Amino acid sequence: MVGALPDLLATSGAPLRSLLFCAGNHERRIHKALAAGADAVILDLEDSVHPDAKSEARALVAQVLAADRAVPVVVRVNADDTGWHLPDLAAILPAPPDAIMLPKCDGPRALRRLSDRLDALEVVFGLPHQGTAVLPLITETAGALADMAYAGVTPRLAALCFAAEDLAADLGVDARRGDGMNPLLVYARHRVVIAASAAGVMAIDTPFPDPGRPDHLVAEAGQAAALGFAGKLCIHPDQIAPVHAAFRPDPERLAWARTTIGALDASTTGVAVVDGSMVDRAHLKLAHRYLGMAAADPKA
Repeated sequence: MVGALPDLLATSGAPLRSLLFCAGNHERRIHKALAAGADAVILDLEDSVHPDAKSEARALVAQVLAADRAVPVVVRVNADDTGWHLPDLAAILPAPPDAIMLPKCDGPRALRRLSDRLDALEVVFGLPHQGTAVLPLITETAGALADMAYAGVTPRLAALCFAAEDLAADLGVDARRGDGMNPLLVYARHRVVIAASAAGVMAIDTPFPDPGRPDHLVAEAGQAAALGFAGKLCIHPDQIAPVHAAFRPDPERLAWARTTIGALDASTTGVAVVDGSMVDRAHLKLAHRYLGMAAADPKA
């Protein structure tokens, strides 16, 4: 284990810009994914693995987790209403991943249920208490939008993840049209950012489904960065570099952030003037966010 994601984030101050999905039953692809340059890799036991290959995938993922690695590894387990969920947890926890991605998370109760199961398994396997983080996909059904109050549910929570494609299917609409994302999904997307902020964790944006349309990916990732998402899920290694570029603050923003932090540190009143505009403590969080984004990117 590289280290629990909350610890990594607290240490580096940097968000996860890119999380690359990889099917858990393809060893060669897994090794390529681990070397692709993503900030984290998600080994999938759910949608990309045929039911007949679930056992094989668990064994392979457990083998990968037991080996040394230089990048955080998240495992997407099967949903907790399937017969694969508990076997997934039992197979991967002995050599624990840095985090577990919970699909079809329909509210805080589902997150708490997973956290309780992890509590028990950590005791069984002699692991540090609450050492495994959780990243739930919280918008895969319309019903999941009814309760998005994740604040205080569990200290395991590292991020809230937006899932557009499953939600679109549940609503019976196209996820994207020629001019961008469906307005219904834009509404859900905004709510994920707000819910994550209320919970004090990162928001991670939905994957862009077509690796052959980098122009659309760049536009969507840029929108995500502007909305306050910390990063974006990726389904192909070629998406990593454009996503990193989208979450790279430009020099003007970095200069503003450094000036704002310096001005407020020197202020005795809690306010200052930067570039002709008043700034106060409310701007400090944004300034630190820009610097955190830059810390994750050597090109910034």
